[in-house]
Amino acid sequence: MKILVVGLNHKSAPIEIRERLACDAAERARALRQLKNRFHKAEFVLLSTCNRVELYSAGNRDQGPNSADLAKFLSDFHNVPLKEFQDFLYVYSDEESVSHLLTVASSLDSMVVGEAQIIGQVKESYRLACTAKSTGKVLNRLFHCAFAVSKKVHTTTSIATGRVSVAGVAVELAMQLFADISATHVVVIGAGEMGELLVRHLLHAGCENITVVNRSYERGRSVAKRYGIEAGDWEALPEELIKANIVIASAATQDYLFRKSSFKKIMDSRRQRTLLLIDIAVPRNFEPTINEIENVYLYSIDELSKVAEQNRKAREEDIAKGMQIIHENVTEFIDWFRSRDIGPLIGQMKKKFTQISQNELERFFVGGRQDAPYREVMEVMMKRVVNKLLHCVIKNVNAIAEEQGPAEAAKLVDSIVRQAEKVSSEPSKKEDMES
Repeated sequence: MKILVVGLNHKSAPIEIRERLACDAAERARALRQLKNRFHKAEFVLLSTCNRVELYSAGNRDQGPNSADLAKFLSDFHNVPLKEFQDFLYVYSDEESVSHLLTVASSLDSMVVGEAQIIGQVKESYRLACTAKSTGKVLNRLFHCAFAVSKKVHTTTSIATGRVSVAGVAVELAMQLFADISATHVVVIGAGEMGELLVRHLLHAGCENITVVNRSYERGRSVAKRYGIEAGDWEALPEELIKANIVIASAATQDYLFRKSSFKKIMDSRRQRTLLLIDIAVPRNFEPTINEIENVYLYSIDELSKVAEQNRKAREEDIAKGMQIIHENVTEFIDWFRSRDIGPLIGQMKKKFTQISQNELERFFVGGRQDAPYREVMEVMMKRVVNKLLHCVIKNVNAIAEEQGPAEAAKLVDSIVRQAEKVSSEPSKKEDMES
């Protein structure tokens, strides 16, 4: 089998590309069902967050999907021409795939190193795949390995201290741009997990005048009550923006909440007072050209990277410790992954050895020997020889597995199978045996 990852993230692709391939839970479930219908024996998990879209696959090397198949699926599913995002894609296979998932789940590949949200997102993506029945033995084990490694990295290092979330970095940016954030009026758009996290960070930073506006007023009011802040009506969002100094948006939408033309009217009502907009939603809540309006300062999630890089440098030692933990677990998983292939490979090797013996018998029994009475005895003898040789090979394979690990043993058997395949496919030269 092979394990593949095809994806893009905040390091490989701009937000303009990521938001076109992003998908919510319902879309992910539909995508997984389509993949499973197309590749019945393969396994799939689809991860989609504000910073990445990644498709994980495990399948037969010959019959399962390859990286081109997965890339084309993403293109077809989202109705986005492949040529528009192909150059932003990365592809990992086998050991690199395992290392990548463990690094992602441990938040070491995140824009904000140490953030806790990613493991929840990975778990949710895996849960969706289980519900869609698109996982199997390999990805089940791999994702549970990722969950365990993430927990170990976060509990044995200090990587999760301080502001370690996109929400935290957004608030940190606001604090850098406003000398006294406690005196500002902040509007938080969206009361989901990210919106609630924003509220907590704002309160921790000393901001007291906060209004949360959510499409579901009941959800927004629940969050507001929990933290002692205000809740606003969704229909009155423009009026809330007129009063705000800072707006941080994380609402789940498929299109912009505000475009330049409508937002200019809001700024006119504000009498051109300065407004800071921080848009951490993917897809984005604000049309990028809004930044062209005078006295508006719009930052997208990608523009938080400078603050996030400062965060990363402060955690370099913890990152190194985390990567060591990941490396050890990658080796352990790959040993299991390779060893599970030894049994089928041994079966293939036996089949190829048997084919070679049959080819040689056919070469021998030609011409006058074609109907020789000792043919049956010769066939029995050849079978015994093959079994004894096979026993010698397996004994050596087991010794290598004990001394150097299952991965090396699997490599050896795979090499023998490939060589045997070449020998067994050679054309029979009956004329060489004729007398």
